[in-house]
Amino acid sequence: MKLGHSLVAVAALAACAAPKETPKADTTAAMAPAAPAGPQAIVTVIYNTPKSAAAFEKYYAETHVPLVVASQAEIGFTKAELTKFTSGLDGKSKPEYHRQAELYFDSMDDLKKGLATPAFKKVSDDLAVFATGGLVGLIAVETGDKGGDACPFLGTVIYKTPTDAGAVEKYYAETHLPIVGKGQPEIGMTRADLTRFETNIDGSTPPALYRQAELCFPTAEARAQGMATPAFKAVGDDLAAFATGGLVGLLGEQQ
Repeated sequence: MKLGHSLVAVAALAACAAPKETPKADTTAAMAPAAPAGPQAIVTVIYNTPKSAAAFEKYYAETHVPLVVASQAEIGFTKAELTKFTSGLDGKSKPEYHRQAELYFDSMDDLKKGLATPAFKKVSDDLAVFATGGLVGLIAVETGDKGGDACPFLGTVIYKTPTDAGAVEKYYAETHLPIVGKGQPEIGMTRADLTRFETNIDGSTPPALYRQAELCFPTAEARAQGMATPAFKAVGDDLAAFATGGLVGLLGEQQ
């Protein structure tokens, strides 16, 4: 997919996609308190396509997610957001990744304490049982405004490591984000989650991926309409100006 057209392509195609019913509430929805005062830290796990999606989903729902929920108090995360990717940004192609799980902490110190607990080790050890396609584990910090709106349908852009991170950060903050902000009323997203990956899950090695942006919509129809707008096209056209490492675009549902 060419950078300049990655979001543009879906703008035309997503508008024709039939809206889906709103998925059932996230089993971890009750874990979402008021947003903390400082920047949140996030453990992000991105799952590659498993050998058997059916087997993955069964174990994930029946065993792994209940294990994570039961471990919340000891690990100390404030909320968990679980996303299943349904397609590439064109609404038709197979998604490059299968799922994503994000555990939010009030601070990086809280995250590091959580990772050192026996409960987190138990959750981590369980991954080998079902993540047959492999995964990427990352530690991230939130770089955008905190949002409390639900995110049942989303468009996700995962940026790979750029050739010049400093230049990317400058352009991203001074040019790209203002374009997104200006287009928000027309695009209609209710929330935009912006994160920067700091390290891999080991806390010491450079992150396998660079940044992530998640645009949230209340329904699949609202997402399709938003991605068909001139404002969304302007956002997509701007990607080639700074995403020098390439990117992965996905449509997903939180469930």
